[in-house]
Amino acid sequence: MTDHSPILAGIAFVTLVVALTAFGRRLPVPPPVLQVLAGLGLAALPGVTVPTLQPDLVFFVFLPPILWAAAFFTSLREFKANRRPIGLLAIGLVVVTTVSVAFVARWLFSDMPWAVAVALGAIVSPPDAVAAAAVVSRLPVPRRVIVILEGESLVNDASALVLYRTAVAAAVTGVFSIAESMVRFFLDAGVGVLIGLATGWLLIQAARRTRDEMAEVLLTLAGPYVAWLVAEELHVSAVLACVAGGLYTRQYLSTAVGPRSRVQARAVWDLLVFALNAMIFVLLGMQFTALLRSTTLATLPSLLYPGLIISLVLVAVRLVWVPVATWCPRFLSPAIARNEPVPSAKAVSLVAWTSMRGIVSLATALALPLTLADGSPFPYRQELLYITMTAILFTLVVQGCTLAPLIRWFRFAPETHHLHEERLARLEAARRAQDELEDAVRDGTVSAEDASWLRAELRERVERSHATGTHGDAAGRARSRDALRTRMREAERRLLLRLRNEGAISDEVLRTLEEELDLDAMRGHTHAH
Repeated sequence: MTDHSPILAGIAFVTLVVALTAFGRRLPVPPPVLQVLAGLGLAALPGVTVPTLQPDLVFFVFLPPILWAAAFFTSLREFKANRRPIGLLAIGLVVVTTVSVAFVARWLFSDMPWAVAVALGAIVSPPDAVAAAAVVSRLPVPRRVIVILEGESLVNDASALVLYRTAVAAAVTGVFSIAESMVRFFLDAGVGVLIGLATGWLLIQAARRTRDEMAEVLLTLAGPYVAWLVAEELHVSAVLACVAGGLYTRQYLSTAVGPRSRVQARAVWDLLVFALNAMIFVLLGMQFTALLRSTTLATLPSLLYPGLIISLVLVAVRLVWVPVATWCPRFLSPAIARNEPVPSAKAVSLVAWTSMRGIVSLATALALPLTLADGSPFPYRQELLYITMTAILFTLVVQGCTLAPLIRWFRFAPETHHLHEERLARLEAARRAQDELEDAVRDGTVSAEDASWLRAELRERVERSHATGTHGDAAGRARSRDALRTRMREAERRLLLRLRNEGAISDEVLRTLEEELDLDAMRGHTHAH
């Protein structure tokens, strides 16, 4: 008889994720924290088998699409404008944190080899891309803070993994070279970026020749995995390959595919990233419960104590580094002080406090080898796992749960510069459409009736653009028209459903017309915002 238990377990897991999402939005606890706690509780239930989390599975299944999507939705202009603070966090802070943790680990475990201590520092040094985006991006935070945090989380994994691999190799073989490590870092980074750009270029070229919506969506899904596999085969930075590929694809996808492909791809990617994020944090909680089961209550305090110390070191180093890295360059370089905006103390404090650890730290800890080159056990491997899990839980719960109250207390002023840019873009786009319409009228390729109707629509778009960001009668009229349009669309939808139910039209006709209504609703929603 067929064993359906794995299928039932999968259904239960998906149901749990959906329930957590549905109820989590009503609670003050950030979704990642809620999902980790649910994983802890789920793994503690009798009869529940905790899945073995393979590092290769984490690195290949979860990370490529998450990094690619994060890069795809990152503004290249803003990333470039903030490359100095991003670099100071993603490279400078990772190195400083790794060294600091290594010294504290040697103090806690006096006979721990330096290479193992550095490996621990590299494991816990990078804040998690998933956790940062999941907690901060949904809160009223200055745009520059979000750009810096997301940019840091895109690059810091690459620098941490280079340090990690160098330290583990030194621990296993007993050979270490600083010069070789530095050359390796720049070589890995450079070749990884080139692979990502090449993957993005090939994806765009294929999408331009496909002319099929589903194939184009599948191409965007294949991109991150191709970039990751090629980079891994060449032993260079797969992280930066995905980041570079995502950034490149974002720049050219709009000219390569049509509107339907873009709408479908966005929906598919939103669902995929949501599901992967939720699964990651639930699995994190389950892994910690499994780790607790492997030890006794008598030895638990001695294993958790170092993790708490290291967690406090992680928080303290960042709290010191961020203000120093923010203000010192401005004192030392008049050009930086003159050209870059001065961040507020509240923004600096928020960046300093946002440093949750996550799945990358766990995967790298689990990837530690079991033995050294001489066959002896890898030193302090179990202690490193406990320290890593403790740091993940500590930063997620303590910092994740305090971010929202902290942001509310800061009361950041609403930003309006993006509204001005949006208004300018809408006006210029409407003017260009008007010019194109008049050219078509002169060429005789459009009827007078169609031209009159389109001119009226363009006038309304211009009026909406002038109303954007204002609080007068024009904005009120725009909102009133939006509400009326929504009411009309819903009436059309109800009629179409009735015609389908009465057998007057087929499901295919319903889907086609309903999709047109949905696209129109999306356009109306974009205009309203």
